[in-house]
This record gives sequence, structure tokens and C-alpha cells, in this order.
Amino acid sequence: MKVTVAICTYNRAQDAVEAIRSAIQQNYASSDYEIILIDNNSKDNTREIVLQTILQHENHSIRYVLEEKQGLSVARNRAIHEARGEYILFLDDDAFACRDWIRQIVSVFEMNENIGCVGGKIDPIWEVPEPMWIPPENRSLFTILDFADEVTEMKSPYIPFGANVAFRLSVFDQLAPFREDLGRVGNNLLSSEESELIARIRTKFKVYYTPYGAVQHKVAKERTTKNWFLRRIYWQGVSDAIRDQDRGVVRTAKHGIKLAQGITTSLIYIYNADRFTRQLAKVCYRNGMIVGSLRQNSKG
Repeated sequence: MKVTVAICTYNRAQDAVEAIRSAIQQNYASSDYEIILIDNNSKDNTREIVLQTILQHENHSIRYVLEEKQGLSVARNRAIHEARGEYILFLDDDAFACRDWIRQIVSVFEMNENIGCVGGKIDPIWEVPEPMWIPPENRSLFTILDFADEVTEMKSPYIPFGANVAFRLSVFDQLAPFREDLGRVGNNLLSSEESELIARIRTKFKVYYTPYGAVQHKVAKERTTKNWFLRRIYWQGVSDAIRDQDRGVVRTAKHGIKLAQGITTSLIYIYNADRFTRQLAKVCYRNGMIVGSLRQNSKG
């Protein structure tokens, strides 16, 4: 088996089936890849509708796996454990892969055996028009990635995103998989599990990007509000502090000082909507860093 396509899902039955169908409709020999759906203990009809889809496509190797322990990192690690392919390609449950997706990702891996991770382009599908207030530097928070116009090495600090990221499975013979204290659990917005893993991968392997193995990713209406955007920024701060094991009274105090500075600057820009949004985002991020640091301090 050459490739495992892994789709992790939680309470998105119809989206998950659409993702599976995009993985089925590939310009790649069906005998050379499998599809695994990791159900992260969904409460909707995910199991029923996925099993129906499997029966409708018996000429493809599709497996349904229930992972009862909640957490995106837990589900991804279960996929790594279950995978039979030489490469494991992760596709978000609310994303669609282009027909040439598998072939293009695999072709990058085959360029060099030292390539351990490949990320692809991610184009947004906005449920409603993209809000004009989103700062350009924060579009990545909506899982949008357009890094380069050609296949290229992706060097730090840039990383692929989980909606379209692949790994050489043998990487995990040398490195631990996703940290399970990071990544979303249920409906929270904890993250940074991808950046933490990819930083470790870079110590032994190369990370590449291809614009040709692209996916389209849905941006739901509820994610286009300022409330969601600021929550997402806040949780990024929490996540980064936990990822970096950011602890200590001095570090927490520094975050507090920067938070106060950010609040002061926000007040200065209160009548400039664009600048105010940018400053408010910085305040929320720094607040998250403080909370994450306090969590780390409480662990000793």
C-alpha cells in the first residue's frame, strides 16, 4: 500500500462524506491507496452515513475507525497507528481534495527520501463573503495557505496546515507523533500541535510545499464574526504558551506588561477600525499567552 488518506471527524457527518468522496475521485490507482475515517466519538449520524458510503464504494479500500477519546491530536495519532501506507495524507473533514491531490503529494516525497513532510495549497470556500476587516496577516487563522507558486522547501517559521498535510510514515519510527496536550478537543480552539510536530520533524527531515496538491477548505459563516476571530487569536496564545512550555513568574509578568501596552495602544486607535482590530487581536493573543503560562506554572 502506497498511501493512506486520513480524515478525522467530529459531528460533521455530511462534510466527512463529501471529503471521502473527494478522496475517492482521485487520478490515482485505487489499489495503491486506502482511506481511513477516524470518528472522534461523534454524537450525530457519522457512523451510519460513513458506513453507507463505504458500501457504495466497495472497489475502494475505506475503513471506519471509532476513537472514543476526544481530541484532534488523539484522532490523528490513531490514524497514524492504523495507517498501512508508506505515506499518510491528512485531509480535514470540511475540505475537498483536487483530483490530482494524491499524485502531486506523492511526487514530492519521491524527489528525496529525506523529505519527511509535505504540505499543499489550501484555498478557502467562504460560506459568506470574506469580511473586509480581517487583517491580511491573520488570514492564515482561517486555514488559508498559498505559500509559493512552485514546489519548494518550506523553512522555519513557515509550516503546512493540518487541512492538507502529509507525512512519510517512517518518520514516526524516529519521532513521537502529535502531542496530545495540544490540538482541539471537542469545540475548543486549542492548536499548535502541527507547529510543534513539524519543528521536531525539521531536526531530522525536510519539509516541502506544493501548490499542485491543493484542497479547498470550507470557512463556515460562524467563523467570519469578530467574536470567533478574537477567540481563535486568544486560543492561539494559550496554545503557543503550552507548546513552548512557557512558565515562570518573570515570563508571565512580561506577558502582563505587553498586555497592558496592547490595551493602551488599542484605546489610541479606537476610532480607526482597522488598527483597532489589529491591536485587539494582539491583546487577545497576549491574554491567551498569560493563561497558557499560568497553566504551565500550575503544573510545576
